Amino acid sequence: MTEQTATGIAGDRLKSLIERIERLEEEKRGLASDIRDIYAEAKGAGFDTMIMRQVIKLRKMERAERQEIEELVDIYLTTLDNATKNA
Repeated sequence: MTEQTATGIAGDRLKSLIERIERLEEEKRGLASDIRDIYAEAKGAGFDTMIMRQVIKLRKMERAERQEIEELVDIYLTTLDNATKNA
């Protein structure tokens, strides 16, 4: 195999990979737009979208991980409350 043929094959493969990534990036932009539209719809219906985003983030976690985070948040808030009372 000549160097030019090897480069041509690598070039074709690289082009294919780049084009696939570009297509997926375009799909991702479309999905992001769809998600924004749904959040706008939720906001129009009176839902708090910041809370919705937090709920979605928490639902992605394992139950034990979520409980640990909730416990740590409670500890931090209690600590801050106590520091504020003592100040």
